[in-house]
Amino acid sequence: MTPEWLQEKLVLLVPLLCSLSVHELAHARTALAFGDPTAKNMGRCTLNPLAHLDPIGTLAIIFCGFGWAKPVPVNPHNLHPRKLGNIAVSLAGPISNLMLALLACLALRGLLLTGIVSEATWDVILRPAFYLIAVNICLFAFNLLPLYPLDGHHVVRELLNPDDQVRFMQWQLRYGRHGLMMIIMMPFLSSYLNFELPSPIGYVLDHGMRLAAWVIFP
Repeated sequence: MTPEWLQEKLVLLVPLLCSLSVHELAHARTALAFGDPTAKNMGRCTLNPLAHLDPIGTLAIIFCGFGWAKPVPVNPHNLHPRKLGNIAVSLAGPISNLMLALLACLALRGLLLTGIVSEATWDVILRPAFYLIAVNICLFAFNLLPLYPLDGHHVVRELLNPDDQVRFMQWQLRYGRHGLMMIIMMPFLSSYLNFELPSPIGYVLDHGMRLAAWVIFP
């Protein structure tokens, strides 16, 4: 653990905490909007990261490159309409991350166009801002994967008829976590095998950062 490594992780920490808090707040507020106060009653309608973070999950993100926050509690029986509410609550988190990445891009573009930021200050701003964009692109893509327990599997489930929902969830509970772990481990396996394995998250991140650069730099 070098000083440079530690500094890099500290620079990453603030964008990470911000992104996870926005993601969980979006779930909680959307659930409340559709009639479920469960998350609000448990203090989850806040940007305070302490309300959302799972200690082990946060450390895993910092040191291992993947992890988790505390899931927002939702009582689907309180959602009206139930199907639309479930879909909206599930999509709210990933969409909030996409919007945060876009806002960061537009903010950087605005700073460039105004010319009010010095070169030295720009270096200080650019690094955490690019972390913020990258983290939110990853959270957006990762959470939309249709694998249990990610948000994407809730969306797919709600789009199926009741009989197919049962079969879908049986498959998810049996294989979903295994598929998720395979996707998470792809970068590590690629490095170990010295052979590039296809990673859907890496693909989205690569193209997302290219798009972000196109938006930022006029």
